[in-house]
Amino acid sequence: MDFSSTLRQLSKVQKPPRGVSVYTRFVNRPVGRLLAAAACRIGLSPNHVTVVSALITFAAVLAMALRPPSHALGQWVALALLLGFALDSADGQLARLHRSTSFSGEWLDHVVDCAKFLGIHMAVLISFYRFFDLPRPALLLPVAFQFAAVLLFFGGILTEQLRRRRGDLPAGPVPPPSTVRGMALLPVDYGLLCLSFLFLGSPKLFLALYVALLAAHVLLLPAFLAKWFRELS
Repeated sequence: MDFSSTLRQLSKVQKPPRGVSVYTRFVNRPVGRLLAAAACRIGLSPNHVTVVSALITFAAVLAMALRPPSHALGQWVALALLLGFALDSADGQLARLHRSTSFSGEWLDHVVDCAKFLGIHMAVLISFYRFFDLPRPALLLPVAFQFAAVLLFFGGILTEQLRRRRGDLPAGPVPPPSTVRGMALLPVDYGLLCLSFLFLGSPKLFLALYVALLAAHVLLLPAFLAKWFRELS
């Protein structure tokens, strides 16, 4: 199967664009589809793609924790995180293409996802402590962001698994996704957090963006938790 044929096959095994932001729908998944086609051509398995995603992501995390902020570092970190995010989409697409989805693969994917949420905000905390001129209370910001991000991730994954186990996930044709909802979800999209690191070399601007994304997570977290609880009640 050539590259274009693989892309066509991948387009038929996409997840429904339900409950995702416009970035994930229009940028991350299409880029992930290209990477999945490339991985298929060179013979990589979904687990291989997951491991590559993890290596690229944690290289960026380590660089952010160990190196002083600069525009060059911020651009490299943002690019690496975005590539890791796209590969995170590619592994699932590749598994669906090969019809090789497995519990072990899904477990590996979710463990890596959880680790990257923990690692990124730990790296921000270390960077704030070592390189930013901030009052000590500001060091609590990455701690709060980490708490909200991990709770959102875990709550969403657990809700999906429980609904799947109960057999009440929607079946049949999926209604067109709401662009308004997709825009509303953008502040809590991991891709937007990755893009914010482009401004790592401008400490005040990066801090303002980081606080704004944290505020969005804190404000939307109760709404998501309430929604998921109602769905399972």
